[in-house]
Amino acid sequence: MSAPERPPGSARAEQWRRRRQQQDRATRVAAACFLVAIVAALALFGVYLAGGQTQAEGVLLAVAFGAVGLGLAVWVRQIIGAREVVEDRYPMRSRQQERDDFEAAYEEALGEAGDGGRRRFLLRLLGGAGASLGLALVLPFRSLGPTPEGELFHTAWRDGVRLAAEGGGLVMATDVSPDEVLTVFPEDAIGDPSAQALLVGTREGELDVDALPGETVEGMVCYSKICTHAGCPVGLYRAAVGELICPCHQSVFDVNDAARVLSGPTGRPLPQLPIGVDDDGHVIALGDFSEPVGPSFWNLHHDRPEPRA
Repeated sequence: MSAPERPPGSARAEQWRRRRQQQDRATRVAAACFLVAIVAALALFGVYLAGGQTQAEGVLLAVAFGAVGLGLAVWVRQIIGAREVVEDRYPMRSRQQERDDFEAAYEEALGEAGDGGRRRFLLRLLGGAGASLGLALVLPFRSLGPTPEGELFHTAWRDGVRLAAEGGGLVMATDVSPDEVLTVFPEDAIGDPSAQALLVGTREGELDVDALPGETVEGMVCYSKICTHAGCPVGLYRAAVGELICPCHQSVFDVNDAARVLSGPTGRPLPQLPIGVDDDGHVIALGDFSEPVGPSFWNLHHDRPEPRA
């Protein structure tokens, strides 16, 4: 005897039950992926706050993104499924028994409550994974450090500070001869890269004092040593023509005409340091540079903020 044939409605109900089991498994896999992403993102945040370790941070970030991607793939492929496109055709109504069996199986496996609950559950986990990754993605902004405030506009130079050579000796007004160049710093900030300056001895009658924005000592002028193109040190002086040269990109500045740019990629002269002489014959600064030193930046010509105490 052959086995009794299963009613068509029962076969369809069994198909939906299997579909439900498949979706339950997929839900657990997707949920596990989102949980792994949350844990990895929070671990990344913890590693960063603990001092940071580049390799560990890279692995944790890859795990977090990979887990989110895998979870979304499982969700879309196994739970939502491929989109079905139905072609319009004449009505083909099923038998009432088949309709009743299908409705019962659907309510049992994919009813509105169950389907909505699964989606809410996965959406909450996905939201948690996204929030955790968002927390991890703010770390690069924290690594940028504090805002520079007025640091780009001010150096260690101030009124009354004596000029000192690299070795620490104070500079007298008689120490610099024509055609001589001396690298100088504030006496209390020797070696400060942003404050380094060039004290240049000029030839008699060649310095155009009226073109300078700041004060000079007779026969001497002082400019920032930091090139206004890329921040390289301006280290070459062609005394015969009074030109300072940056060896990095060959920007040339006219010492006798307010460090005007003669050639090269930079578009801004070297800022001048106003100088004078105190009662003991030491060369002193009469303030900070005429402009911010180094390469240009977007708010270079805005009003200078006051230096921090």
